[in-house]
Amino acid sequence: MTEYERWLKEPLDDQDLTEELLAVKDQPEEINDRFYRDLEFGTGGLRGVIGAGTNRMNVYTVRKATQGLANYLLKHAEGKPQSVAIAHDSRNKGVAFARQSAAVLAANGIKAYLYPQLMPTPALSYAVRHLKCDAGICVTASHNPAKYNGYKAYGSDGCQVTAEMADGVMAEINSLDIFADVRKLDFQEGIDRGLIEYIGEETVSAFLEDVYKESLTGNAGNLKLVYTPLNGSGKMCVTRILDRIGVKDITVVPEQSEPDGNFPTCPYPNPEIREALQKGLELCEKVQPDLLLATDPDCDRVGIAVNQNGEFILMTGNEVGILLLDFIARVKKEQGKLPANPVAVTTIVSTDMVDPIAAEYGVELRRCLTGFKYIGDIIAELEAQGCEERYLLGFEESYGYLSGGYVRDKDAVDGSMLICEMASYYKEKGMTLVDAMNALYEKYGYYKNDLCNFGFEGEDGMKTMNTIMDTLRKNPPAEIAGAKVVGRSDYQESVSYGDREGTIDLPKSNVLEYRLGNGCKLIVRPSGTEPKIKIYLSGKGSTRAESEAVIEKMKAAVPGLLGI
Repeated sequence: MTEYERWLKEPLDDQDLTEELLAVKDQPEEINDRFYRDLEFGTGGLRGVIGAGTNRMNVYTVRKATQGLANYLLKHAEGKPQSVAIAHDSRNKGVAFARQSAAVLAANGIKAYLYPQLMPTPALSYAVRHLKCDAGICVTASHNPAKYNGYKAYGSDGCQVTAEMADGVMAEINSLDIFADVRKLDFQEGIDRGLIEYIGEETVSAFLEDVYKESLTGNAGNLKLVYTPLNGSGKMCVTRILDRIGVKDITVVPEQSEPDGNFPTCPYPNPEIREALQKGLELCEKVQPDLLLATDPDCDRVGIAVNQNGEFILMTGNEVGILLLDFIARVKKEQGKLPANPVAVTTIVSTDMVDPIAAEYGVELRRCLTGFKYIGDIIAELEAQGCEERYLLGFEESYGYLSGGYVRDKDAVDGSMLICEMASYYKEKGMTLVDAMNALYEKYGYYKNDLCNFGFEGEDGMKTMNTIMDTLRKNPPAEIAGAKVVGRSDYQESVSYGDREGTIDLPKSNVLEYRLGNGCKLIVRPSGTEPKIKIYLSGKGSTRAESEAVIEKMKAAVPGLLGI
């Protein structure tokens, strides 16, 4: 209440904040939710509901975070002038947050390079390295609902910040008063003084050129597409790269073509879920394309639906990742360009089906924690060793893909290009991507993966999530869905049990993994960016029906496992 009263007395720049504070004046629970904590800055930066308070995304929490970042950079500058690249997507308040970030940096004598238009997150990662910046900021909440916005921070390598840097920035943020300790400069004055500079077309063209270098066939002109940017930042870059590979027959979903942070036709703009693609699917019924392509608001994830004899089949992130790895390795082998000792990277929660496919082509498969920064770290490691050409593909089950080292984040521009080239490649053979996936299932077995999400809003929700994880650690299950737990890993303790004895050579993370006697796997992980616990299920059967049945049995057991 003390902090609430303080905010009420401040002459706030954003009238929306004052109106919101007055609207909740007699609602103690609403006040508590806005002020019971500060938004936490981590390796994913900040993410939260847009609104008034320390637990909300607003110009004050964004300025404070940027001041903390500025303090961190200046302390580690060693006399070198500092610079930061900034981008934003179509989220509400995105332009304001990006400009205010630039203004705070400029007030601290740090050069800010700002994209003048909304741009994909990977284009920000690219700009950091292309412009030789010391850090980057992307104002986005990825695929979250419209009420959210966020603030992703990047290091000089174009990766999202390391845990060490995040802790350092967070310490600086915590030392600041949100009103008194933030340096300010008028945005236009920052431009006039040369401390804020717009990023030009040269950087955009260079980004797209480097994406195009990852092209495998250079031609997908036989495809007919429906595309939706889901009211986000993807349209310009995606359509330009698809034009480059000859895709001319593209129908953009009109209701989702232009930027709109309210996402009126897809309240949850996530290409992983069918509801977000509904308008695209309706258009597909009329247009009858080969493929529906959908990129999320910050254009780092891409989802697809495939025309299979007139029915549009949604494919999962795991399936597309598997198809891409097989396609890239297959085509490079056909072209005589498969490097010696090739490397592919995926996460601990992605499908086990990738293992036998990697083995088929002699690809070394590396697994890392969730978060594409860890895949970026492996790319950087290969680059430092002088063998970046070994890297074939990195993918996450959550629809994120990257085939080159030009950025250090997942890239739906690259993903869209490769998916279209892959669909074109199989179309020439009389096959769809569904046909190609079925052929892989027949060869390697029917792997099935699923994801369960359980939301826990507010302060009580956070306590509930902590209790669930603590209980699982103190009382680990002996069996799940009637199958004995034969292997158990706690990634926070960095120790494995059962069939995976030894130390986990990964950073500590709040993740629990259970391997079952029937070959199935279950992973429990609180989301780092949303108030939810995610349960990743993995099973395998000799037939599709068998794999689906075992997954359904596991799904039914999940609420009991969590005690909810």
